[in-house]
Amino acid sequence: MQQSFRLDQQLVLVTGGARGLGEHLVRAFLREGATVVINYFNSAEAANKLVNVAPERALAVQADVTDRAAVQAMFDQARQHFGRPVTTVINNALPEFSFNGDARPNVEQLSWDDLNQQFMGVVGGALNTTQAALAGMREVGFGRIVNVGTNLFQNPVVPYHDYTAGKAALLSLTRTLSQDLGPDNITVNMVSGGLLRTTDASAATPDEVFDFIAASTPLRRVTTPAEFADATLFFASTWARSVTGQNLVVDGGLVKN
Repeated sequence: MQQSFRLDQQLVLVTGGARGLGEHLVRAFLREGATVVINYFNSAEAANKLVNVAPERALAVQADVTDRAAVQAMFDQARQHFGRPVTTVINNALPEFSFNGDARPNVEQLSWDDLNQQFMGVVGGALNTTQAALAGMREVGFGRIVNVGTNLFQNPVVPYHDYTAGKAALLSLTRTLSQDLGPDNITVNMVSGGLLRTTDASAATPDEVFDFIAASTPLRRVTTPAEFADATLFFASTWARSVTGQNLVVDGGLVKN
């Protein structure tokens, strides 16, 4: 029988956890009794305020997820503070990005720098956290890695070329990592949202875009960050102990796998 930890037994690291979708992910895990490391890059005040939700079960740690040494130091600090290794990683950190279709680089303006920024932050960040987590996960015989994706590579209603390419590469990494890490009882999955109403990144989205998407979904509404966060809990829970390499789309039924 393979090891399986309940949510309230897990030490969860949420990257980009101080604000936006990350804040909702942190709150969801804390609500279920998990102990949570809130990674942040610039949002120290928001991260420390979030710690106050459950001071005995939360720790804010600054780290740039693209910096492998800083990520390793963050994992070491978490282990020292809580006396146990991180068991669960939620790769949510997003390089600076705004979901404003009018301001995005179109195909004539798109540069490798645009693409590389997303690859470094989205794929490179997830690789760094995964590598830093492996020793601890193997030590306890349990690991859960959940990557935050997007439905845009299935339905590019707005062609955010750089962002979508980075998330598509992250889905590929999700599947190959699941194959590699399965024997260690480490599952790797993705939860993909559509446009969420509302996060810092989607704050620039015009209301008419939200309304158009809402009208296109079976539920006739745009998914909220809290609803997305709740779905993410599934992959970390005991209910998903035999699920790996999967991509769950949480967008009110707009895209169907």
